[in-house]
Amino acid sequence: MPQQNQGAIASPTLSASMTKGGLAPATITNLDNNDVVNFMFNPFEYTLTKGVTWQTGNGAGRNAPPIYFEQGKAITLKLTMHFDSQVSGTDVRTYTEKLWKMVLIDTSTIDPKTSKGQPPPVVFDWGKLHFKAVITNLSQQFTLFNETGLPLRCKVDIDLQEYANNANEMGQAQAGGTTPARASVPAVQGQRLDNMTDDPNDQRSVAERNNINDPLNIPRGTQMNMDKSNAR
Repeated sequence: MPQQNQGAIASPTLSASMTKGGLAPATITNLDNNDVVNFMFNPFEYTLTKGVTWQTGNGAGRNAPPIYFEQGKAITLKLTMHFDSQVSGTDVRTYTEKLWKMVLIDTSTIDPKTSKGQPPPVVFDWGKLHFKAVITNLSQQFTLFNETGLPLRCKVDIDLQEYANNANEMGQAQAGGTTPARASVPAVQGQRLDNMTDDPNDQRSVAERNNINDPLNIPRGTQMNMDKSNAR
């Protein structure tokens, strides 16, 4: 067990060059104002998850139905952060308040036309991992208090979701973005209209502009016009 650097928590700002164990710390940075949260203890582990959506076709007469790739989902990162101010006797929330600002709307970025704002994007850095993201969940559990009830130790569970300004940044996912509409797709045997449209409310308009009489059984090979701008 590495010896703890007791002086590392003498002030509300942890040294940017080391953790309590004397290691280079992981960091989470607010990309709107460049506030940095240095990990007091580096993570014991973290989990990266990538989801992929596949659409199931009609499998009548087969051992298994055909499947079709629909879209990839944003990568998510889950980890736990530990904070301890027992030696200095200060409120441990002093170290975590910057994290809470990362899940609140930044009033300086509110659009005057819409009066809407959003929490800031962040970036998690540790070693070679540079993960640009938005925080989707933050949970803080206090585990030690002084005689007056002041919290001295806590752990913070945090979930981050991949964030990209464009398709070249990390992946194709963009926070708040949408999947581009497919202009034209061929139908497979027995395919249903509700499995081909991205929005169930579009089914009627798609059926009308493609002259589809039976939305539950589209003839194989039918070239479907899915582009709303080409509606007839």
